[in-house]
This record gives sequence, C-alpha cells and structure tokens, in this order.
Amino acid sequence: MSGLIDPSAPAGARRHSTEGRHEPSSGVPPNSLSQLFELDDLTDPAAPATPAGRRLYVPVATKFLLAVLGTVLWVGLSVWISQAWINELTDVVGVLLAWVVVCLVAYLPGAVVAFMAFSLAMDRQPPLRVAEPTTPLTVIIAARNEEQGIGPTIAAVHRTDYAGPVHVILADNGSTDGTAEAARRTADELGVSLSVVREERPGKANALNTALETVATEYVVTVDADTLLHVESLRRLVSRLESAPDDTVAVAGAVLVRNSRENLLARMQEWDYYLGIAAVKRMQGLYQATLVAQGAFSIYLTADLRRIGGWPDAIGEDIVVTWRLMEHGQRVFFEPTAVAFTDVPTKVRHFMRQRARWARGMFEGLAAVPPWRQRRPMTRFVAGIDLLIPGLDIGYALIWMPGIVLFLLGYPWVVSAWTLVVLPLTVLVYGSLRRYQSRNVFGPLNLRVRRNRGGYLAFLLLYQALCSWASLAGYAQHLFGARRRWK
Repeated sequence: MSGLIDPSAPAGARRHSTEGRHEPSSGVPPNSLSQLFELDDLTDPAAPATPAGRRLYVPVATKFLLAVLGTVLWVGLSVWISQAWINELTDVVGVLLAWVVVCLVAYLPGAVVAFMAFSLAMDRQPPLRVAEPTTPLTVIIAARNEEQGIGPTIAAVHRTDYAGPVHVILADNGSTDGTAEAARRTADELGVSLSVVREERPGKANALNTALETVATEYVVTVDADTLLHVESLRRLVSRLESAPDDTVAVAGAVLVRNSRENLLARMQEWDYYLGIAAVKRMQGLYQATLVAQGAFSIYLTADLRRIGGWPDAIGEDIVVTWRLMEHGQRVFFEPTAVAFTDVPTKVRHFMRQRARWARGMFEGLAAVPPWRQRRPMTRFVAGIDLLIPGLDIGYALIWMPGIVLFLLGYPWVVSAWTLVVLPLTVLVYGSLRRYQSRNVFGPLNLRVRRNRGGYLAFLLLYQALCSWASLAGYAQHLFGARRRWK
C-alpha cells in the first residue's frame, strides 16, 4: 500500500515538563548577543544540572546563537572565495547584476542551508516523558466526496494504540456521494465513536470550524480524509504535547507518502517528505517554532484554537492558524515519530497546483502575521526565513537553470565546474538526513525503507525545478489576486 513503509502494519490530565520537544530555552548569561533576546528564551531556573559523565547540556538558545554564528562565518567564507567569480561576471553583466546573481544563486541558498545544517547537527530530541497518555481526544476528518477513502481513514484511527478515549468527527463539506454513509458504516462495524457534521459552504476551513464548535475535549487532532495513521502515531503525538512546556499549543506530526509506487513523480515526492520536509520541520521544532502544524496530521489545544477564531478562510489555512497560535509567544513543536501516510499528486498539473497553493499559503501567513509580530525572538527569526524563500525560487528558476543551459553551450558565467560541486555536497547532506531518519524515526517504529533509487536520483536532479516554477506561479497568483483553487 505505501511507498517507503507499510502504514497498516500492527503495532489523563495534561502533564508538562520544563523540557519540551527539545531542550528548554535556558542558561545563557547576559552579553551583547543574548541581550537581543527576551529573558524567557534564555533563562530557565529549572534547567537540570548536567550529571558527571553525561553529555554536556546545551540550552536551545545557545544552539540558536551557535547556528547563527556558523551561518555568518559560512557566508563570509563564501563571499571571500567567490571574488574571482564576481569579477568575471562583472565583465559580462556589470557589477550590480553580478552581485545580484551571486547573491541569489550562492549566498542566499548557502545561508539558509548552512543555518539548517548547523541547527540539525545540534538537534538532540529528548525522550517522551509521558509514555502512555490517556487524555480524551477528538479527531476531526474534513472530507468532500471521499466515499472510497473515508472508511480506511477511520479504521486507521481505530487501530492506533492510544489508551485514552477517542471521538471522531466527520466534517462533511457538502459531499454529493456517500461519504457520510460510508463513515457511519465503518464506525458501526468497528465500534468507533463517530459524529457527522455537515457544512455546505465550500472550503476546508468552514468544515473544520463547524466541527470545532462541537468538540468537547481538551485536545483536537486533524487528519486529512486521504491520510492513514501509523499505529503509534496518536500516542506519540499526545506524548510530545504533554512532555512540552505549558505554553505549547500544537504539535505537528510527520507526514510521509502513501502512494509512491504509482509513478516517478510520486517516488520523487516520497523523498521530499521523508528527507526535505522532515528536515525543515526538525530545524523549526528545535527552536519550538514549527511554522506549519499541517492539517493532514497535527494536534492542537481546543481552547487556543477557539481563542484565535479557528481556521481562517485561506488557501493555507493550516499555515495561518499556526502563525496566529504562536503570535503571542506560544510554542509549536514537531514530533518526527508520530507518523501518518498521505496520498500525493501523481499528475504534474495537480502537483504544480498543490505547490502553488502552498506558496500562496505562505504569503497568506506572512500577510496575516508578519514575522516581526511574533513575540518569541527565535520564532521571529525562523518565520523571517520565509521572507527569503521567494528569492531562492527566483534564483533557482530564473538564474541557476538558465545558467546550466549556458554552461552546456560553453558559457560558464553562472554555473561552472566549481559551482557544480554542490551536487556531491547535496548527496552528502541528504545521506546524513537518511541515516537520521532510518535510525531515529523508522527504527523505533519498526519500519523499513524500501529501495527507490530512480526516484532518489530524480529527486536530486529534477525535483527542485518543478517546485520552484510552481512556487513562482503561486506567488504571482497571490500578488495579482487570482481566483483561489483548492484542487
């Protein structure tokens, strides 16, 4: 059924710790750097002492400062090394354009990748302190015309090993097929506690908000109608929430590809979800500022969702709702071992539309809650990285790709033998990410990575081109106010 794995394989009151998804923010004495940050992001009087013989405890704020310092040094080294390249390019296009080109294709992506690499190198996820949570849950499944898939989705929720009571709400968004009947039939067969709410207004946010009005539990989990939960997923997701600091309002689960056997496009996406998206979320989770608690599989505090008015009427409703949840200093974490499996687009036009929606949703999040409105400094910084993403897409799609064509024609102005060294470095970075995922995510879950070498090679060489062009289309749609499309 799945690509990388088989998702169907069997397998109380909220409690908190001073340690969260990662080590709590603490322990940096005031100095010229630490004064840039608020006191509660740097000090924690409850931070544990380091026992003799154990690994040195490094506060998360210190890791952040080290990652920023490492990034600055990396960019500085890049500028020094690239002087000959800039001089050569200046002779062709002029000094101003030469600097623009090098910034977009070298310095900017180098800075973003360096910050992520330094952060992940220091990432140490603590164990889940709450092993067997039992707090009652509500799982909302928003669906429209999902008659064929809704039964397996509900059955997967039922198969999880979560020890507490779980109630499922089907948020039927004006389905014209037998979605509700199929859901009730599966619930009756398996003994699932199910209620169905119907919302005729189109839009996933409307369906979710109608369901939210009926939620009676402290926690609410959202699951997409085409998503299957791993048997341990709910337990691990709630465990992370209940192991986190008191001001944690949401935890994003890890979403992997379910249908990667269908074609090459799906196999490429398999590696994106397994490596790329997971790495970005790990970096953001380290700083307790996961920017998207995705609707496909995440947990939220019900009261906080209601406090901000629920999900907004937006293409990226899960992006905007996450940024609003964090706006006043709350934290959002990522739990890589809380795994769900979703279907991805298998046709190029559908994939391009999806990634354009994601890019447009990012702009909606930036407009709704600009990074400078985030109260926590680390959240401001991590959210501010999104301001750089359009530059990355412009540099890749409009400069790097034409530069490859020029290189093949004998004009190595943008791409040269030196800049092509990025390919083995990319393989090295992704190889490190693969080892982490295999040991720290799939290992504890008794999952196995299947071979997908063709998809991996295509992912390395072709995938970013599709993503960047789709993102540019999404940016243009947002800027020109194009009609929104959810499918």
